[in-house]
Amino acid sequence: GRIVLNPQKREIVETICGICDAGCGVKVHLVDGRIDRLSPLKNHPLGIVCPRGARAAEIVYSKDRLLYPQRRVGARGEGRFERITWDQAYEFWVDQLAEIKHRYGPEAVCTYTGRGNFEFGIQETFPPTDTSESSANAVLFPFGSPNTTGVGALCFVAYGMIAPQACLGQHYRHLSDDLDNADLILVWGANPATDSPPSNVRRIKRAIKRGARVVTIDHRYSETARATRAQWVPIRPGTDGALALGIINLMIDRQLYDHEFVDKWTHGFNELCAYVEEFSPERVSAITGVPVESVVDLAQAIGTAGGCSILMYTGLEYSDSGVQAIRAVLSIQALAGHIDVPGGKVFKMPDRVQHNRTETPPPANGKPPIGADHYPLYHQLRNEAQAVDLPRAVLDADPYPVRGLIVSGSSLITSWPDPDLWRKTLAALDLLVVVNRFPTADARFADLLLPAATPFETLSYQFLDDWVQLRSQVIEPRGESRSDYHIFSELARRLGYGHLWPQTDEEKIRTGLQGTGVTLEQLHASPAGVRLAVSPMRYRKFESSELRGDGKPGFATPTGKFEFVSEWFREHGYEPLPVYSEPSEGPLAASELAVKYPLVLNTGARTQAAFRSQHVNINGLLRLQPKPLVWIHPTDARQRDIKDGAEVIVESPRGRVGFWARVTQDIMPGVVEANMGGGGPLGPKEWREANVNNLTDSDNRDPISGFPVYKALLCDIHPASPGDNSTSQ
Repeated sequence: GRIVLNPQKREIVETICGICDAGCGVKVHLVDGRIDRLSPLKNHPLGIVCPRGARAAEIVYSKDRLLYPQRRVGARGEGRFERITWDQAYEFWVDQLAEIKHRYGPEAVCTYTGRGNFEFGIQETFPPTDTSESSANAVLFPFGSPNTTGVGALCFVAYGMIAPQACLGQHYRHLSDDLDNADLILVWGANPATDSPPSNVRRIKRAIKRGARVVTIDHRYSETARATRAQWVPIRPGTDGALALGIINLMIDRQLYDHEFVDKWTHGFNELCAYVEEFSPERVSAITGVPVESVVDLAQAIGTAGGCSILMYTGLEYSDSGVQAIRAVLSIQALAGHIDVPGGKVFKMPDRVQHNRTETPPPANGKPPIGADHYPLYHQLRNEAQAVDLPRAVLDADPYPVRGLIVSGSSLITSWPDPDLWRKTLAALDLLVVVNRFPTADARFADLLLPAATPFETLSYQFLDDWVQLRSQVIEPRGESRSDYHIFSELARRLGYGHLWPQTDEEKIRTGLQGTGVTLEQLHASPAGVRLAVSPMRYRKFESSELRGDGKPGFATPTGKFEFVSEWFREHGYEPLPVYSEPSEGPLAASELAVKYPLVLNTGARTQAAFRSQHVNINGLLRLQPKPLVWIHPTDARQRDIKDGAEVIVESPRGRVGFWARVTQDIMPGVVEANMGGGGPLGPKEWREANVNNLTDSDNRDPISGFPVYKALLCDIHPASPGDNSTSQ
């Protein structure tokens, strides 16, 4: 036979994908010890390889990876660094923290954690106390600083915590929509096809095969709508609350609500009835752009459904009244009696197996964190600072100075409105430490640049609702990179309190498994995961004593009922009804401004080609979408002489940014959708210069959550000319 010289060594490792934190079960195919490709694990609850996972090798072995600790040389902002050792990095880091603490107090340092840092082992070992879930890192709490924050300051908390707490007394970590039993599914301001993971698309398709009706309510005919061939109800961004209140009005007027549930288990129904009277179908249509017949049809469908599930997310969060809009949509489900019943919004079983979180309390008798005064509900549920107020603290020492910042797995300059404000903020610090796998826009201002390993290079674990799995380490860390977990556990050790957290990966995993009945040895023996014991679903748990801590029936709200009128909101001075606020920078409230900027600007719809502002340097993903796009309807494009694929300038009252036009019927007239993720130092020039947040407004926020308004602003578009320059830097 033929002699084969130097045969390649091939190996397959069953583990969890290491590109994001979704927890997808994969087989990693190794060739000579290097990642070659991923394939999905069969019989795994999330056996999925998404387009980013399919390019895992390209991401892990990218030439752009940060591989060694580096320290700034030259002026801040020049972006010049020298390679140093980890010991030198920690000595500098600890010395600078001590100096800031001595001069300004411990509260003058802050940590900020982004989605790039998300990994179950670190998220569930470093959170603040009294949180159901957190993206913040409490490593500086024992140091004396209350100031930890992160991407939760602009994502998820409005939808996942504040709104459901007000209505239901619970958070989305302990809730789900029973799609498998629903005969009506509304996908409202969400796009499961681009979720991480996109698992709900499978469930929606199965529901359609059963005969369920699916409706997407969105300004775009989204990837989810296309994948499921759902009915599309276009809506002007920022007006979802008005549509919800109009549906409620019709359901009440036509007696399409669950009288028994409303009478016995809700609070504030009479006040709600009085408030929604002004939201007639005609007025709602004038506000939202949704035809009268569609408003009526939705009310009728919800009111007669056996089980109505509603999937929501950031499409509702990023408007002037995002929290209240989400409360209004939750109120629709309550009005119809679709709370904790088959096909509705259900409480997960309280006695299900859950992991053991290691929580750390904030400093006793310390100062409150930044933003707690302006956003008390956010602070109460998250026990952290609201990062929207960080520039105020850094630049104006209000309410006190913040002089040091640790940014882990994030890019503030590309994530938040007004990049110039954030550049000034970072440039004004005495200490900036950036922990990441790749250089970011923030890194140019760093004093220390620390290389984080990917989850493929670390040992950890992950819980899903009915599954637990070992995150097996697939390869050795590249260069001198270290896992995020070990970077921060070692910082804690060097600050003198490392004993508060597990110091090894094995100890971290054993701690997380405490009380679950599952051991680390079992996970090693079953690398594809271990199925957890699952109690059969018991519906209508509000009728028993399962949802409250006092053993009484009802919900864990101040009144013990689903609250149309939130007494928690009333106590803190917020409007207790789920009131509608017209977008302050919209065509109705800002009609004079709309003469110059007649299009509604929506930003941030997720793509499969990138992950927020990550991966625009990965060629395999860039081929899916080489340039940043702005979606525009053919009618609006014709009026501006814009052709599909043409370079255009999007202009708002705050700036100008270059994009490429996608002229499509898949967006409603009068509205545009611009990609986020540009503005970093990597990738092609088109992406590096396209920071969409030059168009958004740092002062335009939801007053309850503090979230910026990314999806209900004004702009105009014109073809680019040779003299055009965007304001991106």
